Amino acid sequence: MNIAVIGAGTMGNGIAHTFAQSGYNVNLIDISQESLDRGINTISKNLDRMIAKEKITDSQKEDVLSNITTFTSLEEGVKIADLVVEAATENVDLKLKIFKDLDAATSDNCILATNTSSISITQIAAVTNRTDKIIGMHFMNPVPIMKLVEIIRGYNTSDETTATIMELSKKLGKTPVEVNDYPGFVANRILMPMINEAIETLYNGVAGVYEIDTVMKLGMAHPMGPLQLADFIGLDVCLSILEVMHNGFKNPKYAPCPLLVNMVRAGKLGMKSKEGFYDYSESRKADKVATMFT
Repeated sequence: MNIAVIGAGTMGNGIAHTFAQSGYNVNLIDISQESLDRGINTISKNLDRMIAKEKITDSQKEDVLSNITTFTSLEEGVKIADLVVEAATENVDLKLKIFKDLDAATSDNCILATNTSSISITQIAAVTNRTDKIIGMHFMNPVPIMKLVEIIRGYNTSDETTATIMELSKKLGKTPVEVNDYPGFVANRILMPMINEAIETLYNGVAGVYEIDTVMKLGMAHPMGPLQLADFIGLDVCLSILEVMHNGFKNPKYAPCPLLVNMVRAGKLGMKSKEGFYDYSESRKADKVATMFT
């Protein structure tokens, strides 16, 4: 099976890495050669970490990298694909355009999957002529490590397509979970209100950043607190998902906290911008609470 991955960012390079490590030929596609170079460099560094932990050998690293070919042309990159996994920015207009282009550029039997964390699979499928072959394949970050894949069925996704993607996910060493197409699916429908409530708790002065995260880590056995997790995901991504859910359900419980909205407007996006609820200017670890919260 030939795999194409659209987008060489955090999720895209992680997905390409995972498929390549399982022995699949992967075409990694991005409009920016610079993004592709960064993506391959990230994969190489992640493989080096695996070598340091004696999980793979130098030879296996080279095999993984040799399974990945980069393209800046979508048409060239997907023309022989059996499965395309789209992992572009979480923007509905961009995704609709990509899927319209993919529908025209791929063979009729090619399955088109999206890594979207919240956007309707049915809506995406509607711009194609193969609604039975459109499916959500929502990987978790960091993709090479996290075992879960949410498999989201659109309204017209066929049983055959679903079964194929469920089985493929298992071959990647993942645990696929089938869910239906409603805003936020399962993971973000539960996770994002928790993150939003943690931000509301901070916004209302109930407790500070460190205190909120410590309660959830030590009291609820979460590996990281909700504010640190929001920084890791990206505050702009959290805001986008909450807006999709708020618009989709018309329920005020999904309305983004004003503090989250203002932080995104101010460019405080978390780890990616070196500041969110924590200060990452000196380290990628959440050791130092951002000045505005101290």
